[in-house]
Formats: sequence, C-alpha cells, structure tokens
Amino acid sequence: MIPKKKLIEVALPLEAINKAAAREKSIRHGHPSTLHLWWARRPLAAARAVIFAQMVDDPSAHPELLPTEKEQEKERQRLFGVIEELVKWENTTNEKVIQKARDEIWQSWRYTCAENADHPRAKELFNRHKLPAFHDPFAGVGALPLEPQRLGLESYASDLNPVAVLINKAMIEIPPKFAGMPPVNLDAQQQKKQMDKSWKGAQGRGED
Repeated sequence: MIPKKKLIEVALPLEAINKAAAREKSIRHGHPSTLHLWWARRPLAAARAVIFAQMVDDPSAHPELLPTEKEQEKERQRLFGVIEELVKWENTTNEKVIQKARDEIWQSWRYTCAENADHPRAKELFNRHKLPAFHDPFAGVGALPLEPQRLGLESYASDLNPVAVLINKAMIEIPPKFAGMPPVNLDAQQQKKQMDKSWKGAQGRGED
C-alpha cells in the first residue's frame, strides 16, 4: 500500500473544534445525550472533525498538484474552513455542508484507489466506488460510529454493555431504515398540517 499523509497528521483547527464541542454541552433538544446520560460521552463535533481529518489527505501528500509550501498551506486552510463549518451544531443536519465534506473524503479516497490499483487485493481493499467501513469495538454511547455514517461511511458498532447497544441501535441502525418516512403515532397522524410536509432524515422517527 502507498500511504498518504492525512490532514490529522499535520494540523487541525483546534480552536473551532473546541468551541463547537463546548457548545454541545448546553444542547438539550435533538442531541443524542438526551437518550441516556453517559459517563464518557464524546463530543459529536470533535468526532466529526477527527473522522473527516483522518480520511482526507493533507495537501503536502500531493506535491504534483501543489508543489510549493505556500500552495499547500492555502489548500490546508481551505480544508480547515470545511471543518469549521462541519463542526457547528446548526450544521449537524445541513446537507449542503455535510455533502461538501463527503466530497472531500471521496476525492482523497479515489486518489488512494488510483495509486494502489496494482495492489494484489485492489478490488477488495481499494474499491473506488465504496468508502472503507468504520468499526468502533467499544462504542459506548455511539458518538464515534454516528459521525462516520453521517459522512458517508458504512458504520459498525459493538459494546458489551446492553444499554450502549440499545442506544447505538437507536442512533445508527434504526434511523437509516426509516429515513424520509412520516411518523406512525396517532397524535402526529391527526395533525394534518404536519403530515402534509416532507419528512427529512429521521424527523418522522423523532416525532414517534
């Protein structure tokens, strides 16, 4: 395998990540922490930033495209801008912001696939049409498995604690199965105005 230096190995916009992570502590509506209090909850903003930065190449990994340090730093700052928008709580469900991050991940992954096309297991390990899967074997409340899924990766989680397993099912297994569907509970069904609107993502399950 031909390794490429990733953004996380060089630098991160830590101030923006820390600010977003601190703000999460005061979020009560729509945050996974409202499912169950967990003693080692990871900030979603930090998890999202870390996953993105370990999937995206650092500009210095592409001297053929960015030959000078000045050009590389300019591109690095652009990627920082993507992260700074990505970690904001109000952008958690902003499809435009999230898609921009997904596009950066796909671009780096396709570079990797192209450079490893001669690998003996290239079809299995370097499929340019499928991102690598993510697995957290000690998932806890599921912050880490949730964010790769948001960024387009197939996500797997496991834990010995049955409460943790239940929370992970509620966050990363069940919602995708019913994405875009309206709620099924009678109260929501009786509110015709609500039923007339489109239900994006897990909004319907949120009503349930």
